[in-house]
Amino acid sequence: MPVKLILLILFSVWSFESRSQESALTSLKWVELQKGLWYNEVNAPEKSILNDSKLFILKADPMLCSFSVHSVTDDNKPARSVTEWAKDYKLNVVVNAGMFNMSNHRTNKGYLQTNKRFNNARLNKSYNVMMAMNPRIRMDSAMVITDMTFRDWTQLKKRYLTLCQGMRMIDGHGVPLSWDKRPGQSCSMVIGATDERGNIYFAFTRSPYTHQQMIGFLMHFIPTIRTTVYLEGGPEASLFIQTKDTVISKIGSYVSKTYAHDKNDHFWDLPNVIGISSR
Repeated sequence: MPVKLILLILFSVWSFESRSQESALTSLKWVELQKGLWYNEVNAPEKSILNDSKLFILKADPMLCSFSVHSVTDDNKPARSVTEWAKDYKLNVVVNAGMFNMSNHRTNKGYLQTNKRFNNARLNKSYNVMMAMNPRIRMDSAMVITDMTFRDWTQLKKRYLTLCQGMRMIDGHGVPLSWDKRPGQSCSMVIGATDERGNIYFAFTRSPYTHQQMIGFLMHFIPTIRTTVYLEGGPEASLFIQTKDTVISKIGSYVSKTYAHDKNDHFWDLPNVIGISSR
């Protein structure tokens, strides 16, 4: 077969796949909240055992938004709800920074360094995602989510003042991981992710799903998804958004075996959160 014909076929396949991915991504009818922030609420591809079986997805452009981590170890105040964190620091979006140590209710389970001090100075060997914020160079992206198996995280430390480690769900090439840490467990959950263009996403579900199901859902709705991090599950899972015209509160509840009901009606107090503000 002539080389030109082979190249034409390969280009056609690549072009079709690219258009298909772009079509799937743009088929989400994004609602603009304000500069650099959009949201979408969609039906999950599978029905859950409880609630509305919906996914809420927030999209943020890190070139138009500022990102930060706020911690009780910075201000020496008690843990508080996402609404209180938003009020204290005038934030448009507040979400979990990751799971925290239940023995002291303060320390992140992964490495956590804010631009003020350490919350946890020890790396968690089983966590393979690093979220970096507060760039030292103004032109750098305001937030990146990096697969630590693909990139030396110490290079991020040279460029960013805030670093937060979490559990990986999808790797840096967009390959789903087999989530066998808690097989069969289903819960409400909130997840952070990036795509091949560097956009940042936070996805929330009140309806309980397994981690493997959520991986599949995110890959379905965001085909260009890349490194993805599990932030929290159950009643602690929180996402709060407030802009000039919109207030959105997403509150978690269900965890199989330990909190197996859909009755939680309020945000729980969190020691460490990620905040977003439009620039």
